[in-house]
Amino acid sequence: MKVLGQIAFLLLLGGIWCQNNRNAKAGARTTKKSGGNQGRDVGQSLPVTDVTPGSTGSTRGAGGSAESGQDSAAGARAAGQQTDDMRLHFLKNTQVTCNDGTPAGFYLKEFRGSRRWLLFLEGGFCCYSKETCDSRYQNIPRLMSSSVWPQTKRGSGILSSQAEENPHWHNANIVFIPYCSSDVWSGIGPAPTPPPKPRQGREKERDRNTNATEYTFMGSLIIREVIKDLIPKGIKQAKVVMLSGTSAGGIGVLLNIERVASQLEQLGAEAQVRGLVDSGWFLESKLQGPVNCPETVSCSLEHPIKIGLRLWNGVVPDRCRQLYKRGEEWQCFFGHKLYSTLTSPLFVVQWLYDEEQLRGENIYMGGQSMSEEQWQYLQNLGLEFKNSLRDVTGVFAASCISHTAITKSNWITFQVRGTSLSRALQCWDRSLEATRNNRTPAKGCPFHLVDTCLSPQCNPTCPPLVDQATQQELTLLQMLVAMGLDLQKLGLDPQGGADSLASMVSNGG
Repeated sequence: MKVLGQIAFLLLLGGIWCQNNRNAKAGARTTKKSGGNQGRDVGQSLPVTDVTPGSTGSTRGAGGSAESGQDSAAGARAAGQQTDDMRLHFLKNTQVTCNDGTPAGFYLKEFRGSRRWLLFLEGGFCCYSKETCDSRYQNIPRLMSSSVWPQTKRGSGILSSQAEENPHWHNANIVFIPYCSSDVWSGIGPAPTPPPKPRQGREKERDRNTNATEYTFMGSLIIREVIKDLIPKGIKQAKVVMLSGTSAGGIGVLLNIERVASQLEQLGAEAQVRGLVDSGWFLESKLQGPVNCPETVSCSLEHPIKIGLRLWNGVVPDRCRQLYKRGEEWQCFFGHKLYSTLTSPLFVVQWLYDEEQLRGENIYMGGQSMSEEQWQYLQNLGLEFKNSLRDVTGVFAASCISHTAITKSNWITFQVRGTSLSRALQCWDRSLEATRNNRTPAKGCPFHLVDTCLSPQCNPTCPPLVDQATQQELTLLQMLVAMGLDLQKLGLDPQGGADSLASMVSNGG
């Protein structure tokens, strides 16, 4: 018996050693695999922070699962780490995908007991031809594929769950919907692209490597499916659903808010659906550009939209579409033409000298020379925006050269006439609640705020201007000089600093 016991003990030790050896090898394989794709996430900075170590190397394809990310989050909670992260969920409907066929999805940070939901549509321009889509797929893959998405993100600005950074919406259920459809959230796909031309040599190799011979565009369908997947999370019991977005995501709010309201109503929800559009209120081009704008360069918004609508199988709100003849539906992408047809309440955040609007006119602040004609356009842009926003009930429009505001960590510092952006949104919310409950809105709580000074950067709370080459902060006058303008010829005092511009207008900051 003693001998048999010793034999059993030796067998047990051998089994433990073998299992440990297998685990060590498996761990080594996992580490090697997860480290292989680091650095693939390129492009513009996100309004949220990736927080899962090594998560940008995710190689999940179609039919993948977010369970591993959920396990990681559970481990973080067990270890006492912060849990302010939004976790990735892929859509249950696997037929609704990103451009490259990988599963679309959303990030969710639940706030138990809250009946307020903030849904955010990410921005990122669009692609509108095979050439521009191929380039986008190669250079900014996260905007066309979920294969490089991290498992968790942490929001900033209005997406933050910290009360100091986000005083009014931190305790809402926050949903970040990544932009991977490249269609300004308008596509209802599938809309196959024309057959690719025969390619030789390197071009043929590029197509094989990127798998970019055709794409699907399902932006509007992605929003619909996200709401379906949020039903078990409690969105049917919501009191308020705020559909928000920046840049192309802001246009996505304009295009989809009525569909979202209708979808929730059909589900039996009693929520009031509201829209928050940040830097998505564009104007038509004013400067004379090329007659046939090349598809491979940045143009004014009209050109990509006109071409893209056919490629995306894009849709616009019915009431706006009825205003225009067939082929002119692209005009509904412009907020000042669409706004009067919407029934859902809308709040517009818009810099009066929007950088993307300027880029559409080939004006790159701090990046290249500027002509006197372009300076004149820049000066007049503030008045153009102000006039277009005259009939908008809820608006925050500061005389600044910038792009996007609500996802910036310092968004609560921006002010117009002494009222901060976050305060203006809170006033708007309270006014809607009062109206909904047949009460008189409180006085002294403004939410239609447009700067009275109409000169670039005349608002003292503007984000600073940055030289693209040196990354140094510059005053507007310093930047104009760097861009080759003669200040004296323009009637500006080179030594006057901010006072030189402020003297041209009344103080409205």
